[in-house]
Amino acid sequence: MDLAGQILIAMPGMADPRFERSVVLVCAHSDEGAMGLIVNKPLEELSFSGLLEHLNIPLGPEGRDIRVHFGGPVERGRGFVLHSADWARDGEGTMKVPGGLEMTATINVLEALASGGGPGKALLALGYSGWGPGQLEAEIARNDWLTCEAPEGLLFAPDDGAKWSAALRGMGIDPLTLSAAAGRA
Repeated sequence: MDLAGQILIAMPGMADPRFERSVVLVCAHSDEGAMGLIVNKPLEELSFSGLLEHLNIPLGPEGRDIRVHFGGPVERGRGFVLHSADWARDGEGTMKVPGGLEMTATINVLEALASGGGPGKALLALGYSGWGPGQLEAEIARNDWLTCEAPEGLLFAPDDGAKWSAALRGMGIDPLTLSAAAGRA
C-alpha cells in the first residue's frame, strides 16, 4: 500500500491530542516509513511576515502572506512549503508529491513568495508528521485514520477549521455521526 498523495483524516477516537481532528497529506510512504504534513492547524502565534523577519528575508510590496501551520511534532524548527507544481526553480530541495504537488524545504521558496513570486498555491508547515516502518499501517488498522484522495481544493482552502469536516464529507461521511467510541471500535 502506497499512501503518498493521499490524506489521512483523524478519527474522533485519536489518542494523540497533537493529531486530534487533523488532516494530513502523506508526502512520502515506503517500507521504511511515512512522512506527511498536517494541513489544517495554523500556528496562531507565528505569521509569515514574522517568520520572514526572523530569517532576515525582506517582504517586498508584492510579497504574499501565506499561513504558517503546525506540520507535525517532528523537527518543529524545520519548514516545509507544500505547493502547486507551477513554480520554475532549480529543483534542489524539492520533492514531487503525487497529485500534482511538490514540497520544498529550502529558503529559496520563501524568498520567492516574499517577493511576490513562487508557486501559485502554497502552505508553509513547521515540523512534519513521521511514522516508522509499519507504524502508519498499524494506526490505520486500529481505526485511528481514514484515508482518501484529497477533495479538490481542500489542501489550500482558506478555512483551516473546516478542512476536517470537508474531508469527511468528501468521503460521504457526516462528521456529526462519528463518535470517539466509533474511532476505537
